[in-house]
Amino acid sequence: MSLIKANGLADDLWTFVKDEEQLPPAGAIIVTLTRWQANRDQLLARPTPLGIRLRSDQAPSTISGDIERFDVIALEFPKFTDGRAYSSARLLRERHGFRGELRAVGNVLRDQLAFMRRCGFDSYEIPETADAAAWAGSLRGLSVVYQPATDERQTALAARHRPATRRQVDEEEEPAPKVIAAAVESGNEYSQVCAGYWAY
Repeated sequence: MSLIKANGLADDLWTFVKDEEQLPPAGAIIVTLTRWQANRDQLLARPTPLGIRLRSDQAPSTISGDIERFDVIALEFPKFTDGRAYSSARLLRERHGFRGELRAVGNVLRDQLAFMRRCGFDSYEIPETADAAAWAGSLRGLSVVYQPATDERQTALAARHRPATRRQVDEEEEPAPKVIAAAVESGNEYSQVCAGYWAY
């Protein structure tokens, strides 16, 4: 698998260690919840960064008392119809205050990247054969959003009742209401604008 972040392809310095595998003597590792619960003291004794991987049926509350011990938390998407990792991501960011790397793993789909980002993910495992630059571009696939989310982007309503900033004027950018109007009129970008309504 390859790893992308907002700026494109990124070096993956982490090793996911399955339960049946031996722990490497050094290096940053990601372990399962099962291994963390069984070998907590051993893992904490390691002098290297530690991460944990949660399945979609494992609630973030199971690690709430240890959040600060993890540099990365990987959330699994077992199949495209299972969206529980979206909710887990928001809970980790907003309720449990996790500020480390939040990684999407498993059945990560390109057309869902923008929604994952809105929920708090900031790194994504993608197929080795994927075009990393194109996939990273999909993170910016929603030009206008309707609902507030973890990414704290300005919503269409807030933009509508706020005058254009100096930066917008200087760069001849159109405020969000004009973007929406143009999208509705042309139909070209309307699907993107509508899709923003359903972001978690």
